[in-house]
Formats: sequence, C-alpha cells, structure tokens
Amino acid sequence: MVRFLRSIRDTSISEADIILIGVPDESKSLAKRKGTNRAPDIIRSASNDSEFFERDEKTIPVSPMRGSLDDKRILDAGNVTREQLPQLIADIVSAKKIPIIIGGDHSITTIALRAIGGVLGKIGLLYFDAHPDFVSSMRNYYGSVLTDSAQYIEYKKSMLIGTRAAEPEELENAQNAGLEIVSPLDFIELGVLKIADKVVAKATGLKKYISIDLDCIDPAFAPGVSLPSAGGLSSIDLIYLLKRAIDCGVIGLDLVELSPDFDFNHTTANLAARIISECIASIKVHR
Repeated sequence: MVRFLRSIRDTSISEADIILIGVPDESKSLAKRKGTNRAPDIIRSASNDSEFFERDEKTIPVSPMRGSLDDKRILDAGNVTREQLPQLIADIVSAKKIPIIIGGDHSITTIALRAIGGVLGKIGLLYFDAHPDFVSSMRNYYGSVLTDSAQYIEYKKSMLIGTRAAEPEELENAQNAGLEIVSPLDFIELGVLKIADKVVAKATGLKKYISIDLDCIDPAFAPGVSLPSAGGLSSIDLIYLLKRAIDCGVIGLDLVELSPDFDFNHTTANLAARIISECIASIKVHR
C-alpha cells in the first residue's frame, strides 16, 4: 500500500501528533462520476511525486509556504473501512491527537463528526463545499451530512464556505439553523482578507473541525471532482483560508471527493496533496 513519505514508520497513535487515515469508500455517493474510493492512494502518490524533489540520489521535501513540517510526528494509519473509522477517530481524539481523513465521498464526515461529538460534545464546523449537504428530505448519504450530524454541530459557530450549488431546502435548513453561508460572490465583494477575518471569528472559542470537499474550488483549478460546479474558489484562496483557520486551532479535518478518472494531468490530486501539506504545516502540536 502507498504511504505518505512525510509520515514516520513504526510509530503509534500515542507517539504521533497527526494521524492520516484513508477511507476508500463511495457507498453513500449518488454522483454520476465515480472513483472517489481510489482517491486516498492517488493523493498519497501525488504527494510523494509533487511534494519532493529528486537530486543527486537524494529525496528533498518541498517546504510549505508558511509554517513548518519539520517538528510534526505524522503517522499514516493506512486505509480503513467505514465500519472501522468511528472507533479509530474516537481513539485519536481521546488521545488528543489530530486526525486527517482522506475520502472517499463526503458522507465520511458524518462518521467523523459523530465520533468526535461522542467524545467532545458539540463542535464548530468549517465546511468548504460547493454544496451545503444539508438535505433533510433524504438521509444517510453524501448530501445530508449536516442533517445527519446535527446532534454534534453548533451551527451558529459554524460556516459554509464556497457554497454555490444549493437546493432550496438546504438554504431553508441553513437559515433556520442560523448557519452562515459564504459564497464565491462574497469573495469578490469583500476580498479574501475580510472573509478570512470572518472565518477566524467563527473559529475562535469553540473546538473546530474542518471539512474540505474539493469541489469548493473552481473546476479550472480542480477538474477531477465527483460533482463539479462552475464559479468556485481559487486554490490559493482556499489554502490561505485553511491556514488562517488552523492557526486558531483545529481538532481534525478531512478532504474528500477527488474523482481520479476525471482529473487532468493529476492537477486536482497534486492540489489535494499541497492542501494537506499546508494544513499540516499550520497545525500547532502540543506534547
């Protein structure tokens, strides 16, 4: 199996700071584009190819734009099933470590939120997605994450970011819950710095989980997603927002919905790899 080169071999959850977990599952997806079940290993391979240089028989890691990777103990726990994920996440969070989950379809976020909520209670959620995933007329699939996880989300301390392809019932559910939505048009009107300030304000005070659906990014930057939607965020705006949010502290994050068969020259996979590296670089570890 493919492993992240940045990870440490022969270590344990208790010795690690950050635990990477692949969930190669798309059983709750209704997307016409398939293949997200292959994404975890594709992203690992992309990281190992695009995040390192080869010179004079040496493997030289690429440095992050901001932050550091040198002082982080990263464990690649490999791939797990949906059924194995809840206990693993509960164990990681109980040990005060940070899980980074790589999907797979977006329904794995429901599993993560329930597992974390069972340990910590209600948490804040920063949800980067073209779609709100707040359907309530259907349950237990990738479009009902916020409904299925309602018991564990503090909606008024949460935010939907990059949203631009919502069903009417999702907008109604978000309004009723007091969940703030930041669309790509808001980025144009306010600018990324003011949006970042809004994100930081939401990220302060309550334990936060970050979920990244790659379709929050415009298809020009991320063509290889399962449900692309035009008019999205730029890749660097997303990375900047993530780093600002993580600076305020994070209890876990996930990255989902890469559809490798529709990726062009590994553009989306390489971007996913960079997102993970930059997120890790901004995580503050406490031993």
